[in-house]
Amino acid sequence: MRTHKSIKLFLRLAISIGFLSAVADRFGFWSVEVSAWGNWNNFIEYTRLINPLIPDVLISPLGIIATTAEIIFALCMIIGYKTEYFAKLSGFLLLFFALAMTFSTGLKGAFDYSVFTASAGAFALSLMKDKYLEIDIIIAKKRK
Repeated sequence: MRTHKSIKLFLRLAISIGFLSAVADRFGFWSVEVSAWGNWNNFIEYTRLINPLIPDVLISPLGIIATTAEIIFALCMIIGYKTEYFAKLSGFLLLFFALAMTFSTGLKGAFDYSVFTASAGAFALSLMKDKYLEIDIIIAKKRK
C-alpha cells in the first residue's frame, strides 16, 4: 500500500513539474541552451505549426488556454486538490497535444518527447483513489 501511495505522489509531481517546466520555457525562464521555445513568440509559432487547421486568429488564445490549463492542473496536482479530476484533464490535454504533434509533424516528436507516455501516466493517476499528502484529506477532516 505504501508503494502505491509513493507512485501516486511521484506521478503527481512528475506530471506537474513537466507542465511547469514547459510553461517556464515559454516565458524564457530556462537558458537558451536547454529551452525548446525560449520565449512566448516561439511557443505561439510552434502552436501554429502543430495546429495547421486552426485559424491564425485563434492560435494565440489557444496558447493562452493551454498554458493556463497547464498551470492550474499542475498546481492542483501538486497540492493534491481533486487529483483524480485534474489528472484526467491532464491526460486529455497531453493526448490532444500528442495527436496534434503526430498529425502535423509525425510520430517521432510525440514519441521522443514522451507525450503519449505522459498522457498515459496522467490517466493512470486519475484512477488511483488512495489519498496521500493531498489537500482533499485536510478539507474532509476539517468538515468532520
